[in-house]
Amino acid sequence: MDNNDILIRLRYALDIKNTDMVEIFKLGGIELTKEEVLKVLTKSKDSDEEADFDYDLNENEEHIKCDDHMLESFLNGLIIFKRGKQDPKPGQPAQSIKSHEHVNNLLLKRVKIALSLTSEDMLDILADAGAILTKGELGAVLRKAGHRNYKVCGDRYARNFLKGLAIRFRG
Repeated sequence: MDNNDILIRLRYALDIKNTDMVEIFKLGGIELTKEEVLKVLTKSKDSDEEADFDYDLNENEEHIKCDDHMLESFLNGLIIFKRGKQDPKPGQPAQSIKSHEHVNNLLLKRVKIALSLTSEDMLDILADAGAILTKGELGAVLRKAGHRNYKVCGDRYARNFLKGLAIRFRG
């Protein structure tokens, strides 16, 4: 699952409007116009499993690839949008994505913070989508990278979490 797909699914699940998407990106430190946001929210042909080989390159010009920094900025902006700005504590470094495999972990952590979810809420959301996770496994996914019990979150759990959010918030 690529970052554009994550943004598309998150936007759908939380029913975020285009103007709010622009505002969230702005709060996260990235200036995008409404048209650019719409280009980010298009699926790339690379992300489709059943991609056609007869693909017109002009269609790809309308697509803006969301990199890890852009996704992280969006998630930070989502926290500020939902909960308000908070001053960082002295001596506390900002967490950032170190490699692509940690994107799903950061997604779960930041959405949990933005929506003020408890661990039980997250387990219920995952269960709504059909993914059964124990409290210990969820705790391992939510830990800081480098901790001895840290576990990388796979695409399956991230996809089910976003699906469960859609079920919970859209009915």
